Formats: sequence, structure tokens, C-alpha cells
Amino acid sequence: MRLLLVEDDALLCDSLSRQLEAAGFSVDAIGTASGARHLAAREDYRVVVLDLGLPDGNGLELLRDWRRQGVAWPVMILTARDEWQDKVSGLKAGADDYLAKPFQVEELVARLHALIRRSEGRVDSRLVVGGFALDEYRQSLTAPDGETHTLTGTEFRLLRCLMSRPGQIFSKDQLLEQVYSLDHSPSENAIEAYIRRLRKRVGQDTIVTRRGQGYAFHAPD
Repeated sequence: MRLLLVEDDALLCDSLSRQLEAAGFSVDAIGTASGARHLAAREDYRVVVLDLGLPDGNGLELLRDWRRQGVAWPVMILTARDEWQDKVSGLKAGADDYLAKPFQVEELVARLHALIRRSEGRVDSRLVVGGFALDEYRQSLTAPDGETHTLTGTEFRLLRCLMSRPGQIFSKDQLLEQVYSLDHSPSENAIEAYIRRLRKRVGQDTIVTRRGQGYAFHAPD
């Protein structure tokens, strides 16, 4: 899951990036409003964590601009401001949730998963497709026969992308964008290698190849 983290505190940003990546997110981190605008204009994110106090602008104005432009990603506001008026202003500007500093990373991760679930129209904390259940917190996959497989971070992100939209064809470029952050520059061969590994867990026919187009997750109900 691709996540945009907009936070100008370098130490907090670095710490959060590492912990969010450990929780299964692919994180692009930026510390300015202008940088966030640039990334949002050319990248595809599943969720955004947005600090309000940025050195070159107000996070609320950035959020309002995104919503006026039709950007629909769920946005979690992360800020030191804890007055109820600030929360109301953030929600009116288009935020989906609000978390005041200091906070526990476990709560942030749980709230982010909840936002993504709602944006995908589901309520179960597991992503269930055709008898396969992907546990977002344990980063594990349970097969229809009941066997559970622990996944690496990259395997989890790739499988989650495919399972989030069963039947949809994802090109290698689209998968690379969702699985890796801008700090990484893997080749398309990396996707092929991970697809082979995942097929050993889910079966050869569950992840189908559309020659010249990409891959899709297909599992009978």
C-alpha cells in the first residue's frame, strides 16, 4: 500500500517511515507543502498522513486544494494541535481522521487500516477473496485449506494490491508503484520473481498473467 507521509520534523519523519514500512506500507516521505503537491500530482497513493504545521504552508490549505481538485485519497491529519476547533476545521477541510501528537504508532496504523478499509467499501480487518484471507496486521495469508503463510513485507504489499481489486489487471509499472517507494528503483524482473514466489502460496492459476498487460488475482468464490 502506497502511503504519502507529509511531516517536517526530520527525526519523527524518519522514525515513522521505518515503522510504517514495517507495518506493510510503502512510504514516500516529504517535509514541505510544495513537495507534497508535486508528489500528489504524479503518484498514486492509498492514504496520506498530513502534518498541519509545514515550513512553507498550512496543511489545511494543502488539503483543501487536493479536495477541490478531486483528490479522494483518505487523509489522516497528524498534528500537535489538540483543540476541538482545530479538529473540526480539519474535518471540514476534507480530512478523514485526526490524531494529535504525541501518539502511539500502533494507534496510527490501526486508524490508517480503518481508513483504507472504508475507502475500499469493506468492514473486515482481513482482506478476503475466494477463500483466501490476508491479515493486514500479521502480514499473513490463510489459504482455503486453512494453511497460514507468513509473508515478507514485499510479498504482503504485492499480494494486497492484487487482492484489493480481484480480477483487475495490474501492469508491472502499477505494481512497482504500489509495492516500492521512490527511494527504491527495482526492475520489472523483481515483480516477476515475487509473482513466482506468491504462486507457490496461492497456486499457479490464482494469479493469472495477461500477456503484454500484467497480472490479476482470480480466485473462485
